[in-house]
Amino acid sequence: MQLTEDKKQGIVILQVAGRLDSNTSNPFQEKLAQLIGQGEKCFVIDFSNLDYISSAGLRVLLWTVKQLNNADGKLVLSSLKDYIREVFDIAGFIPIFPLFGSKEEALSAFE
Repeated sequence: MQLTEDKKQGIVILQVAGRLDSNTSNPFQEKLAQLIGQGEKCFVIDFSNLDYISSAGLRVLLWTVKQLNNADGKLVLSSLKDYIREVFDIAGFIPIFPLFGSKEEALSAFE
């Protein structure tokens, strides 16, 4: 997994590339925990370059949503490939996460 961080208008944008699985989910969660600990509350996670997500990756996203809900924050996801979106659908996560077709659309959810 490769993680790129950017920030626009107070919104943290994390672009995840590669695989988000049991081998990479811990560093991903640690990064999110660090950012939340620093007071960040608004996140867009761009999955345009994500090739695979496992239940471990889904757990990190669920953990993040719970942390942000407690902090009055928001997490939105963008650019999921069809087969990644299918994993979210099968897991029953579609109602939990706002999903957007592009990073720009996801950023507009904070306006």
